[in-house]
Amino acid sequence: ARLDHYAKTNITMATIGNALRGATLAITRSRTAPRVVTSSATRYFSANPHVVVDKFVSSPPPTPSSANAEALRHPNDVHDRNANYSDEDSRSMAGVTASVRHNWTKEEIAELYSLPFHELMYRASTVHRMYWDPAEVQQCTLLSIKTGGCTEDCSYCSQSTRHKTFVKPTPTMKVQEVLEAAKRAKDAGSTRFCMGAAWRELGNKKNAFNHILDMVKGVNGMGMEVCCTLGMLNAEQARQLKEAGLTAYNHNLDTSPEHYPKVITTRTYEDRLDTIANVRDAGISVCCGGILGLGEKDTDRVGLLHVLATLPEHPESVPINALVAVEGTPLGDADADDETESDGIADDETES
Repeated sequence: ARLDHYAKTNITMATIGNALRGATLAITRSRTAPRVVTSSATRYFSANPHVVVDKFVSSPPPTPSSANAEALRHPNDVHDRNANYSDEDSRSMAGVTASVRHNWTKEEIAELYSLPFHELMYRASTVHRMYWDPAEVQQCTLLSIKTGGCTEDCSYCSQSTRHKTFVKPTPTMKVQEVLEAAKRAKDAGSTRFCMGAAWRELGNKKNAFNHILDMVKGVNGMGMEVCCTLGMLNAEQARQLKEAGLTAYNHNLDTSPEHYPKVITTRTYEDRLDTIANVRDAGISVCCGGILGLGEKDTDRVGLLHVLATLPEHPESVPINALVAVEGTPLGDADADDETESDGIADDETES
C-alpha cells in the first residue's frame, strides 16, 4: 500500500485531537526567589479531526466569482488541479513564496537540493500546505499482475531474465482474480488500485492488452481510481486505456539522462519520454519519478529533478524510491559505491 493525498485519516487525527486537546505546556525559569518567569502556551485541537489549515495569499487574488480559498487547495479530480492556479502568479505563506513554473534551471534546483535538511523540510511543508490539505492522504494498493520474465536489462531489477534472482516468472493474472483483489483493496480502505506488469512494452500483446482493458474497466466500475505500469505504450494504446477508465500511468525516468545508459541499455531515455507524452496526450494523469542508489552523483539527482520540473506538464505524482539491492542483479552484486547515498526516502518500487 502506498500513501498519497486523498483519503482522510480521520481516526488518527481524532485520536491525536483527543490526546492533545487542552494540553498546556508551562516553562518556569527562576534565578532568584523573587524573580520567576512563567510562559505557557496552549494548543487546542477541535473535535473536528482536521489539521488547522493556515491561510495562504494568492497573487493575483481570486475573483469574487471563484471558489473560496479552501476549495482551491485540493480538488479531488486530478485533472482539475492545475486549473486552480492557472491564473495565479504565486502563493505566499509564512515567509515562503511558491509558483508553478516550468523554466527551472539546474542551478536553481541545485541550490534547493543543497539546503540544510530542516530548512528544506520547512519550505516543502509550507508549500504543501498552500496547495493541499495536510490532514489528508490517499491509500493505494499495488498488485503485480505479471511478475518476472522481463527482457530488459535494468541493473536494479530482480524481474529481468538477464539476472539470476529469486524471482520466478508467472503468467498474467486472470481478470477475475485481479478484480477480486481490487475489491479486497477497496474494502480495506484503498481508493486507488494500481496494476503492474513486468515486460518491456505492450507491443503486439493483443490478448493480454484486451484483458488489461477489462481489468481497468472493472476496477473503474467499482468507483476506484485506476493506475497501471505496463512499460512502453504507443498513442493508440494510451487512448484505449483512457477510454477504459484509466486514471494514471506510472512510467519512471529512474535517474538523469546522463546516468541512464549506465543503468539500462535496452531502451533509451527518449523512449521513456515518448511514452509519457503519449499518456499525457491521451488525457491520463502521469506518475513519474526515480530511484536513489543507482550509483548516481548529486548532479544526476538534480538532473532528474530538472527533467521533471521542465516537462510541459508536471507529473501529478512523483514517486522517489530508494534502491533495495537484490542479490543476482548487477547493482545487488556490486560493492557499495562510497559516493552513492541511499537516503531512505521510500521503499524500492520496481517498475517496467
